[in-house]
Amino acid sequence: MDIKLIKTDLDYQNALDRLDKIFDAPIGTPESDEADILGLMIDEYEKTYFPIDAPDPIEAIKIRMEEMRLKQVDLVPEIGGKSRVSEILNRKRKLTVDMIRRLANKLNLSAELLIKDYQLSR
Repeated sequence: MDIKLIKTDLDYQNALDRLDKIFDAPIGTPESDEADILGLMIDEYEKTYFPIDAPDPIEAIKIRMEEMRLKQVDLVPEIGGKSRVSEILNRKRKLTVDMIRRLANKLNLSAELLIKDYQLSR
């Protein structure tokens, strides 16, 4: 096992190539241990150099709705009326604290994510 730190894009690419070769190594083998270590190092490098921002509250709601196969009408009890749901999802109106509480519960999203500021469309 010859593991070196990932410091450059070339190191990163080499680590990805090596992980691809040993990914399915049987558990308990040196290759399996190497794959585990490479996976951790690759993950750290990606977090540092290719960060992914969390979606804004409205995008998070839309993503979760898609995952749960929900329609806008399914959010009426949490938001209050078809037109209000439409206004929220089209960024015409901001979420209220009560909406955030109910949506967090229904969609299993953190309230912390839903309280983040976002731009309204004009």
